[in-house]
Amino acid sequence: MIAKNFINFHVLISHSPSCLNRDDMNMQKTAIFGGVNRVRVSSQSLKRAIRTSGYYENKFGSASVRTRELEKLIPIFVDELRSEFEPSLIAKTMELFVREKVEGDEETEDVDGGVEEGAGSDSGKSKKLAVAPWSIAEIRVLCGIVNAVSLTEEEKSKAREAAGKQKGKKKKSEHDFIDDVLTKKRVKAVKEKIDLVRKAIASTLDIALSGRMATSGLMTSVDGALAVAHAITTHAVEPQDVDWFTAVDDLTIDAGETGAGHLDTQQFSSGVFYRYASLNLKQLQVNLGLIENIKAAETAESRQRALDIGRHVFHLLATVVPSAKQQSFAAHNLADFAITSFSDLPISLANAFEQPVPVKRNYKEAGFLKPSISTLSDYWARIHRAYGLDEQARAFAVEDGIKLGDKPALDSLKAMEDWIANGGKA
Repeated sequence: MIAKNFINFHVLISHSPSCLNRDDMNMQKTAIFGGVNRVRVSSQSLKRAIRTSGYYENKFGSASVRTRELEKLIPIFVDELRSEFEPSLIAKTMELFVREKVEGDEETEDVDGGVEEGAGSDSGKSKKLAVAPWSIAEIRVLCGIVNAVSLTEEEKSKAREAAGKQKGKKKKSEHDFIDDVLTKKRVKAVKEKIDLVRKAIASTLDIALSGRMATSGLMTSVDGALAVAHAITTHAVEPQDVDWFTAVDDLTIDAGETGAGHLDTQQFSSGVFYRYASLNLKQLQVNLGLIENIKAAETAESRQRALDIGRHVFHLLATVVPSAKQQSFAAHNLADFAITSFSDLPISLANAFEQPVPVKRNYKEAGFLKPSISTLSDYWARIHRAYGLDEQARAFAVEDGIKLGDKPALDSLKAMEDWIANGGKA
C-alpha cells in the first residue's frame, strides 16, 4: 500500500472571552462565512505563536529571525559568527543574501519582488527589504562558500581592462568593477553548492514548514510543507462585546482627585474555533534535505523523521494560543476535540460550519462545543463516504463516549501523537 502523503489536522478549541487577534483598528479580526460574521484568528498569528512557543524551542530548537532590518541584524549575526569569519565578510555575505549586484543594473528587487529603493543607484534613499526569515546556520554555510572564492590575477586583469573600456556617464570605478566580477563568481559558487545551503536551511525547521519566497540575491526559495488556515468560529458571533475599562492613578487619589487616570474600550468575544492545517510529508522531507525532490522515493528513515515532526505539529495546534491581550483575558484554553487523518490530498472540513452552529435558547442544551464536535464528525463521515476517501483517521476527545465512525476517540494527547508518529497505525 502506498503511504499517504498528507496529514490533515482538524482542531476544535473553545476560547473563553478574549481578543486573540486584532486588526489595524484594534478591533477583533473577523470573517464572513456562510453569510454570517465569525471571529477569526489569522494563520500568521497562529504560526508566530507556534514558532515562538516554549514547546517549539524544546522540540525543534531556535526558529529563524524574521526581519526587514538588515542593518540591525548584521551586528547580531557578526557577533555569533565572529570566531569563524571576519566581520566584513559576514556583513558582505548577508548583503548578498538579499541583494545580488549585476553589472548595468540600476534597481534591485527585494524578496517580495518589489523595487528596492536606492540599491545600485544614486538616490541616497534607505534600502528597503521585505520581512524575511534568516537562519544563522544558512549564513554560516554561505560565509564558508563566499570566503573560499577569490579572483585570480588574470581575472582581475580582465576586469581592469573591461573597466577601462566603459562608455557613457555611468561609468564604474575600477574597484567597483572588480567587486562586481567577484560578486558574480561568488553567486555562481553558491548556486553550484546549493545542496549544502539547503541542508543548512533544514536546521531551521520553521523555514522548512512555512517556506520562504525569494526573487533575488543568494536567498533560496523554499516551498512550504505546512499549510495553515485562518481559524474561525463554528458559529456566528455578532455583535461582539466591548469592555469599557479604566486605570486608577494611585497618586492622584492620594492628592484628593477623583476619576480614572486612563479609560479606553476593548472589543472581545468568546467562541468555538475550528483550526485546520495540512502537512505535506514529502515536501517536508525535501525541505529537510532527506530526499532530492518531490518525485523522489522516500526512505523509511526520511518518512519517520517527517512523522516525528508531524506529531509535534499536532501538539502545537492543540495547545498553542496567541498571546494578544492574554494578561487581560487569560484565555489559555486547550483543544477539546480533534480529527487527524492521513490522506492522498489536503482536505479542509471548514464547510461543516458553512451553516453556523445554531444558538440554543434552552440553557440545558446551550453551548457550541458539543454541537460543533457532532457537526465536524458527521461532516467528515459524509465527505469520506461521498468521495470514497481512503483515509486513515482517528479522533481525540477530552469528553468520554465520542466516536469517529466506529472507532472510539483517543482519550489522551499523547495517544494521538503516538498514532501520528506510527504512521496512522494503532
